[in-house]
Amino acid sequence: MFTGCGTALVTPFRSDGSLDEAALRKLVRRQIEAGITFLAPCGTTGESPTLKRAEHLRVVEITLEEAKGKVPVAAGAGGYNTAEVIELAQELLKLGADGLLSVTPYYNKPTQEGVYQHYKAIAKAVPLPVIVYSVQGRTGCNVESATMKRLAEIDNIVAIKEASGNIGQMAQMAHQLPERINILCGDDAITIPLISLGGRGVISVVSNQVPAEMTHLARLALAGDFAGARAMQRKWLPLMEVNFVESNPIPVKAAMAIMGLLEPVWRLPLVPPSEANRAKIEAVLKACGLLAGARSTHAD
Repeated sequence: MFTGCGTALVTPFRSDGSLDEAALRKLVRRQIEAGITFLAPCGTTGESPTLKRAEHLRVVEITLEEAKGKVPVAAGAGGYNTAEVIELAQELLKLGADGLLSVTPYYNKPTQEGVYQHYKAIAKAVPLPVIVYSVQGRTGCNVESATMKRLAEIDNIVAIKEASGNIGQMAQMAHQLPERINILCGDDAITIPLISLGGRGVISVVSNQVPAEMTHLARLALAGDFAGARAMQRKWLPLMEVNFVESNPIPVKAAMAIMGLLEPVWRLPLVPPSEANRAKIEAVLKACGLLAGARSTHAD
């Protein structure tokens, strides 16, 4: 279910800071029209830490309404309180989510046994496919390959979003995990090497801007056309990189605002990018040809 290119959706806000439901619907439609494989709302890119519970559920509900079963939706449900994560996941189950994208506990820094027990409890409580999300740079908590191998024995744990940046660890997972576990890249720029090791796709930030193009890159790599995938990579790497010139999702939302896709609004503690970095973002958009015809859904 969760292979190819999935988008870690941004959450658009109005100028008063409220949820922009109309813009969200347009963004989801744009993704589906571009051929995206699946959607992941309410992750870190969706500013989930700043969403109230009702808003979190509403974002997922709207995403499901617009997806209409055309693509699966892996809704964000992670955190440092296992009981609260389970409560949220149960509500997402009632909404009809197709799966869960669950980031590791952050701040309280559990041991690997704690990580295992955390995900085991979620999977036992909620009969949805679970994507484990490991992003140590944000959470201070890694999912080691040995821990993921244990988690792979749980039937409804189906994938890992691997954003450790550690290619060696990714190689270990590709070697040790059973075929049924999808290893998904959490860093756009290293999608190709992870797929070459046996990964099955990416949960992407850059596909918020260029969904058709990133979907095409993933499909080429999965088909073994690495020359074609590298050609796509060469064109879009500057955009992948500028998306992290400041903390995600500051740059990607700034870029999408310049493209006319949403309002340039973030919730504190996130703030707009510096003027210097905004200029860098705009320069990359111009160089990539995204300011004219920004709503194109055709891959190069």
